[in-house]
Amino acid sequence: MADVTTARVRSWRGKLLAVGVGEPSVVKAYQLLRALMNTAVDDELIRRNPCRIKGADRYDVPERPVLTVAEVFAVADSIAPRYRLLVLLAAFTTLRFGELAALRRRDIDLEGLTVIVHRAQAELQDGRLFDKAPKSAAGVRSVSFPAELLDAVTHHLEHFAAPGRDGHVFVGPQGGQLRRSNFRDDWVKARKAAGVTAELHFHDLRHTGNTLASTAGASTRELMTRMGHSSSRAALIYQHMTSDRDRAIADRLGAMIREVGGEVS
Repeated sequence: MADVTTARVRSWRGKLLAVGVGEPSVVKAYQLLRALMNTAVDDELIRRNPCRIKGADRYDVPERPVLTVAEVFAVADSIAPRYRLLVLLAAFTTLRFGELAALRRRDIDLEGLTVIVHRAQAELQDGRLFDKAPKSAAGVRSVSFPAELLDAVTHHLEHFAAPGRDGHVFVGPQGGQLRRSNFRDDWVKARKAAGVTAELHFHDLRHTGNTLASTAGASTRELMTRMGHSSSRAALIYQHMTSDRDRAIADRLGAMIREVGGEVS
């Protein structure tokens, strides 16, 4: 271990970057090596840690793209009809893909204009799907959606959702459960057809929705509640968020939809 010098660490790191290893992976490798060397210092195997390269332990995370309301509808209108509502709810309720995939008919309140999140879908390495409970109490939540989406929600339930109160809201063309791998091609095609950035990931719809909700006047506390964000303050946030305020946020999002003439049926 004494042969590992700062110069050798710098050369090792430079070679990784030179051959095209992604910066996040290089940063994680460097952090692991530094942790190992810190242990060696503590055990008095070496006198000082050779991992002393300034800035090598961090990288700038690129800012994720944010769509306009018109762009959200452009993507929704470009995707297969059975997935149109999936795009709209991802943007205007900020639910995660796994939460949307796990939704049942009984989780949709058409009168209250809310979606209730009880669970999230997860996939094992062998391909098996299962529903898991949220990581914290904040993950179980009721999120209001704009009244302007009601026709789209009703249309989807009538034509695409699985039957029965416990039927999945979103299923594949053959009636099977929604999978990321099966949905990916539809997403890429829709993204290209809509002419939005090639860097757009489905999860960016959640980021877009949070940005739009913030623009609509949602406070940090209200945003965290809609997101189901887990933190040391989650209980306080959950207790003080009222359904009336959440309804107001969804109503303002609806006004933004009307401004661009979004087709919601």
